[in-house]
Amino acid sequence: MAQIGLFFGTQTGNTEAIAEAIQQELGANVVDLHDIAKADTSDFAGYRCLMIGCPTWNIGELQSDWEGFYEELDAIDFSGKQVAYFGVGDQVGYADNFQDAMGILEAKISELGGKTVGYWPTDGYDHSESKAVKNGKFVGLAIDEDNQSDLTASRIKTWVAQVKQELGL
Repeated sequence: MAQIGLFFGTQTGNTEAIAEAIQQELGANVVDLHDIAKADTSDFAGYRCLMIGCPTWNIGELQSDWEGFYEELDAIDFSGKQVAYFGVGDQVGYADNFQDAMGILEAKISELGGKTVGYWPTDGYDHSESKAVKNGKFVGLAIDEDNQSDLTASRIKTWVAQVKQELGL
């Protein structure tokens, strides 16, 4: 088993592609990928470090597989676990709820004892509101494949280096 369990939900494939890019940047032997549509609560148990990836869907909603798994999060012991988040969204078309899904999951998992790592600056984004912003930063890596796909690779590289340091890897 790898050191990090990366759990993602995807609707169009973008979030899965970002998850795979993060895995590649960290190393395949470091990260196990789990599609939340096929995951069970017991899949979270063996990891000290977690990564959670979710696109914001419709108007500020969780992606459907995460929505279906949301209540099951209550059965997971997140205490002592360090959790990094990444989200995929459209800051132009949905400026009022950009990255809300990432914020919804972070709030829930933090409430259940998870310690958030990997905060990301809001500089360089053009949105008006987000449930994923705390103390002036996103609670994790914010990706906008619709409007800033040219920045995705460099953002992943920078964020992964930051998270590696925060996790002591």
